[in-house]
Amino acid sequence: MITSKTNPKIKNIVKLQKASERREQNLFIIEGQREIERAQKCGFEIDQLYVCPTLLRDPLSITANLTEEVSEEVFDKIAYREGSDGLLALARPKYKSLNEFKPKDNALVIVLETVEKPGNLGAIMRTADAAGVDAVIVADPQTDIFNPNAIRASIGCMFSVPVYACSTEECISWLKSNHIKIYCTYLKASIDYLDADFRGASAIVMGTEATGISDAWVEAADQNIIIPMNGIADSLNVSVTTAIVTFEAIRQRRREQF
Repeated sequence: MITSKTNPKIKNIVKLQKASERREQNLFIIEGQREIERAQKCGFEIDQLYVCPTLLRDPLSITANLTEEVSEEVFDKIAYREGSDGLLALARPKYKSLNEFKPKDNALVIVLETVEKPGNLGAIMRTADAAGVDAVIVADPQTDIFNPNAIRASIGCMFSVPVYACSTEECISWLKSNHIKIYCTYLKASIDYLDADFRGASAIVMGTEATGISDAWVEAADQNIIIPMNGIADSLNVSVTTAIVTFEAIRQRRREQF
């Protein structure tokens, strides 16, 4: 059992909190049995598993190349969350090129431009999983896709939906070449999102809460849409906005089937 916080393996896990280290070592952190199990189910390789026996709640059902037991004091050093179940894994990421994605005829994708907060990215991945969207594209990312807080906020849904990272210019070009209509949420838009037609191949584009989408997206859009605000707020959290528009698209598509 590892009982020292200065153990080289423990010190390395702390280093992996930095995106640059995750890229260099080609490893990322997953905490929690549910999240680790979902990663394995979706084909991610678990390289190392760290177990704190005194915190473990359920029988261990995870396989790894290497399993180490650690003390509670050591686990507290490497854990991200409170009330942890005593499991933390190091896994191999899968970075995908957008050119590898071959969309179906009526594909539905979510595009996030310059998403900054890992929690928002994770919450949107939960929506993407629940709605069954075909992919999430992160344009000009400002946070690492495999940030531990994004994985935590997604409750493991980060692994179930294909995620692609690219520049805004590459994303727009790819969408246009694949005949996917671009619907951008935009505060100055004149059309209500309920009046948009999402039944064909569609990309729902979200910007940051602070600045919204860039001019490049405003100009490239087939339709800019808005969620009307009836109170004093002029906008919603980006993850909430994504969920509202995405499930409207799903509603329209289901209605089309009957």
